Amino acid sequence: MDPRSTAVVLIEFQNDFTSEGGALHGAVAGSMAETNMLENAKAVADAAREAGATIIHVPISFANGYQEITGSPYGILKGVVDSNAFVKGEWGAEIVDELRPEPQDIVVEGKRGLDAFASTNLDFILRSKGIQTVALGGFLTNCCVESTMRSAYERGFEVVTLSDCVAATSSEEHANAIQYDFPMFSKPMKGKEFVEQVAGGGAAADTSRGY
Repeated sequence: MDPRSTAVVLIEFQNDFTSEGGALHGAVAGSMAETNMLENAKAVADAAREAGATIIHVPISFANGYQEITGSPYGILKGVVDSNAFVKGEWGAEIVDELRPEPQDIVVEGKRGLDAFASTNLDFILRSKGIQTVALGGFLTNCCVESTMRSAYERGFEVVTLSDCVAATSSEEHANAIQYDFPMFSKPMKGKEFVEQVAGGGAAADTSRGY
C-alpha cells in the first residue's frame, strides 16, 4: 500500500466510549480489553503517520438537548440520548488522550449518525487528497465501523478493516461482524499486518523514485 494514497480513519475514539467514567464505556469495556484495541489503534496511527499516511479522526457529537436528531430516537441513537453521551464541549465527546490528533491529522466534523460519510465532508477530503485505500478502526464494530465500511466500498475505495482496532458491546456482535460481514465489503487484517504493508509500500515508492 502506498502511504501517500492511504488514510487511517479512526471512528469515535472518544472518552464516552474509551475511558473509565465515559457514558458508554461500560458497554464496550469488555470488547476493548479482548482486542486491546485502544493500544493497537495508537500503534497503527503512530506507525502509519510516520510512514506518510493520512490520519483522519471522525468523532460524533451533538448539541446539548440533541436537537439535531428526531425527538423520538430509537435503536442505537436512543441509547446515545438516554445515556447523555457525546455532548459537544463536554469531556465525554473529546477524543481520548492516547489518540489526541497531531497537527498534521485531520478531524472531520458533522458526524451525527452511523455512517461517517453521511453527514460529513469525509468523501471530499479523501478524494481531494488522492486517497485510494481507507483503513477503518473504532466503535462500534457492527455499527458505525460497519456502516462506514459499506459506504467506502460502494464509493470505490479499497477498504481495510483493522480487526484488532475495533470493539462492540459484546464479544458475539464483534466476532459475528468480523467473520461474516467484514469480508464482504473489505479486506480485514490486524493492525500489525496493515502497518507492514503501508511501511513496505512507502519503501517501494521511494525506491521507484530513486531515493
